[in-house]
Amino acid sequence: MAIGTFVPLAIGTTAGKLTGVFLVLMVPFMFSSLFDSDAGRQSAQGSIYDFKLNALDGKAVDFEQYKGKYLLVVNTASKCKYTPQYADLEKLHEQFGQKIAVLGFPANNFLWQEPGSNEQISEFCVKNYGVKFQMFEKVSVKGKDKAPLYKWLEAKTGETPSWNFCKYLVDPMGNVIGYFGSKVSPLDKQIVGELK
Repeated sequence: MAIGTFVPLAIGTTAGKLTGVFLVLMVPFMFSSLFDSDAGRQSAQGSIYDFKLNALDGKAVDFEQYKGKYLLVVNTASKCKYTPQYADLEKLHEQFGQKIAVLGFPANNFLWQEPGSNEQISEFCVKNYGVKFQMFEKVSVKGKDKAPLYKWLEAKTGETPSWNFCKYLVDPMGNVIGYFGSKVSPLDKQIVGELK
């Protein structure tokens, strides 16, 4: 039966003599697809090094340049309780920049905690946290308008960001080797341990 089908249900006198009551029958798994499903997990085509994405200043960044380095891909936001992680992301960049590239992707998916323009985001990051690691244009990391990179990451891991500051760790060969939730610090031993 299709979503939104109305079925007349006659209810007897013991139920208050209600007749002609219409119920909307929803199939749960079909209903959930209206929210954050890509209608099944997609296959991960190609390599992470195939991506060319715009930085906050609008200039294209070719991921080919990251071959041979670890990558930490993070969805960021300026008005989140995890926003102070910008400081640890910058510290990771400063201490291990020869081995890992920190890639920040501002996203407004969670309670609209990244409402600013790309220019405002750039100003916020530099002014408040001295960010020098690579930041990209604002994207969507979930839902029907999910950015291609995040579709690729989900296909590789089965994980999609549950909140701001979720992290994917990619090894120097381009393999996604870890997914870490918002609570995991960028300086956690699970991440830094890979770099030593």
